[in-house]
Amino acid sequence: MTGFGRSEKSHQDKTLVWEIRTLNSKQLDLNCKLPSAYKEKEMDVRRICGASLVRGKSEVTLRVDGQVDSGVPRLNPQALLALHAQLKPVLDSLGIDPRHPELLATLLRQPEVFTNELSSLSPEDWAIAEAGLREALDQNDAFRLQEGNALEADLRARVAVVESCLEQLAPFEQERIASVRQRLEQSLIELAKTDIDQNRFQQELIFYIEKLDINEEKVRLANHCSFFLKTMEEQEAVGKKLGFIAQEMGREINTIGSKSNHTAMQKLVVVMKDELEKIKEQLSNVL
Repeated sequence: MTGFGRSEKSHQDKTLVWEIRTLNSKQLDLNCKLPSAYKEKEMDVRRICGASLVRGKSEVTLRVDGQVDSGVPRLNPQALLALHAQLKPVLDSLGIDPRHPELLATLLRQPEVFTNELSSLSPEDWAIAEAGLREALDQNDAFRLQEGNALEADLRARVAVVESCLEQLAPFEQERIASVRQRLEQSLIELAKTDIDQNRFQQELIFYIEKLDINEEKVRLANHCSFFLKTMEEQEAVGKKLGFIAQEMGREINTIGSKSNHTAMQKLVVVMKDELEKIKEQLSNVL
């Protein structure tokens, strides 16, 4: 979900510059930095950004170039002169010098002397600002799409490794059964020092081998891998869904590992676990 978008929109004597930066996060954490004149539109900015960004730690900044920020009051010379003109006759009658420096300081503290010309936005101002915001969001989406394509290729490659290891388990399963049979026979002979009942031995061997059978786990894991790849092709946000599938893949891999009881099979299980952990790490970047 890492992304960046930027846009510039010129209007009258100013240029609106939007910048959007997004980082990985499970939820949408949106931080808006707007000039004072645009604060009234913060809820609209959050609504528009939320529909596009969905998830991630995001910073949305608007900078107004070429114009004094509306947060800085502007001097109104006409109001200052008007106040002074009204006070002058009173000051003259009291014998106070109208040019006294403290008088100017007093006049500058009057609210009428300063104005905030952009205390509210016109519909035209906001329309241009909104167009710039949407343009920056589109750039951010394009950036994330490019990163997503690389991420998709990586995830597919890692799932392919898991599927390959799953296929490589098959040759070792018969070898494992023969090994288990030989080991059990040798143990029984050493314990009893006599011939064993082959019928009973075969029954117990079948029961033991059935407990070690991993065919069901292999089928489920293969289905999970297929479902994972199919889910990646969906258009909506699937990050959480892929996370759930990865958890199910992990359960099957762990069960296969606990049942394997074979060195070569255990090595393949370790490879699958390693690839799955890398898949889970990458899923934090998926919407």
